[in-house]
Amino acid sequence: MVKRKSHKGNYCPSARSLDVIGDWWSLLIVRDAFDGLTRFGEFQKSLGIAKNILASRLRTLTERGILEAVPADGGARQEYRLTPMGRDLFPVMVALRQFGERHLFAPGEKHSRLVERATGKDVRIGIHTEDGRPIGPDEALIIKIADTDSP
Repeated sequence: MVKRKSHKGNYCPSARSLDVIGDWWSLLIVRDAFDGLTRFGEFQKSLGIAKNILASRLRTLTERGILEAVPADGGARQEYRLTPMGRDLFPVMVALRQFGERHLFAPGEKHSRLVERATGKDVRIGIHTEDGRPIGPDEALIIKIADTDSP
């Protein structure tokens, strides 16, 4: 197996974010946590993931501050809850969902929906400038850090 390269010291925020989140199993665990799942067995049933892989991903998400493990029912079992850092992944999850809705379903094909609890209206996100104007990829620029700028 190829050893995964760490991006912890990378100047790119996307690379550092992916270093913390890990892999697609981890994103699916985060998705399920947003859906209210908290217990190991609930995640395992929802994802159909092997127990050893799930245990590893939950441990990693907890160590990296995305989830926190809290005692459940005063016993030896624990629940996994999103931390404030984990909750900050909400727009990422919505963006992935919108990408899938737009590109991975046939017109009229049924799929789950993300709606506002109070109104039942669909949730949408967009990318905006600091002053609120919508912006697309052709109007955005990443200003990279040169190697000579490193601390």
